[in-house]
Amino acid sequence: MATVQFKDVSPYKLPRQHPPEDYIYGKYVQDVTLQKTGGYNVIGIALFGVGRAGSIHLTSLVKNPRVKLLYIVDDDQSKWKPLKDYWNLTETIFLASTNASQVFNDENVDAVVVASPTHTHEQIVTQALDHKKAVFCEKPVAEDIEKTRKCFEKAKKVGMPLLTAFNRRFDPAYSTVRERVRKGEVGHVTTIKVCSRDSPLPTIEYLKQSGGIFHDCAVHDIDMIIWILGEYPSKVSVSATANIPEIAEIGDHDTVAILLTFPSGTIGVIDLSRNSNYGYDQRLEVFGFKGMVRAENQQPVHGVEFSCGLEGLKRSPIFYSFPSRYQAGYINETEHFLNVLQDKEKLSVDPKDVLAVTKIASACEEAARTGRIIELNWNEEDHPQYQKEIGSIRSKL
Repeated sequence: MATVQFKDVSPYKLPRQHPPEDYIYGKYVQDVTLQKTGGYNVIGIALFGVGRAGSIHLTSLVKNPRVKLLYIVDDDQSKWKPLKDYWNLTETIFLASTNASQVFNDENVDAVVVASPTHTHEQIVTQALDHKKAVFCEKPVAEDIEKTRKCFEKAKKVGMPLLTAFNRRFDPAYSTVRERVRKGEVGHVTTIKVCSRDSPLPTIEYLKQSGGIFHDCAVHDIDMIIWILGEYPSKVSVSATANIPEIAEIGDHDTVAILLTFPSGTIGVIDLSRNSNYGYDQRLEVFGFKGMVRAENQQPVHGVEFSCGLEGLKRSPIFYSFPSRYQAGYINETEHFLNVLQDKEKLSVDPKDVLAVTKIASACEEAARTGRIIELNWNEEDHPQYQKEIGSIRSKL
């Protein structure tokens, strides 16, 4: 009888609402109730490149009811029939890059997704924009910062969106961390740490054309930090080495530590490796005056623990590589791009951030090469709007 006083009304009389963190259930509700955020037309898309990243985008596109995949452009014609058979792409036209003009001249193509080799990005992006096609491009948009800037200027001039694929911004765990930081839950951030260790070890053939560890890998971690903080660093220092002989032979690094110093007093730390033999190690921690928030490694099989003998408690391994760990991020960035095309959302990856990430990665390269601390200077127009607002608030304090 002691707890009778705590009886509540019948649970059937209480409103039911799933927690926002359960995004998978939220998607189920959307599908089962056939919810739409307004009517939409099917979007005609052409996909350039079906390699590592292109295959991931292909999976997202063919499963999306808002998309009609009109073209696949890839020079490896041996892939064409297997792809057509596997995905049942009976209405998709396959082309070599020499015939890509057919894509640009087709009025039914609303947008292109660019996942072809890096050296082809700028030309595809430019031609697509010239023909009033929206563009979703894997990083980098172009091979240097000035060419990248010109691509964004062209996109603005013709009035078409150009989305750079920083997929980790769309990961549910990382975006939750950012949301909590931006709400002030940890107060002013004093330290932000990213651990990013690759799995499996990439092939030497890939590394030779990757652009190096700073522009291939570190850019994602740099972007994550500036996206969460809303500001750019004033100086960077780097320690980098190559413990793997084959990577040393091509003049690249496999182990890197990056220290970023920000005008607000925040310190950023990036722990980066090309080779993690226990899985794809991806962690994020933000520490401030009021507390700490972090995103830990995730497992494909959750909540299973086992003990054998005296070896202690064991759990399932973490995700093996980026296609599985960031599967939700890839799907969400595709949805975001489609929402932008249908005027449901504004482009969330600021071109200024893309240019800043390239500049910071280049400064890291210089710091690793010279052993010096590299100062970074930013013009007023370089900064995102959020940082300008913070700067004006700080000046009044």
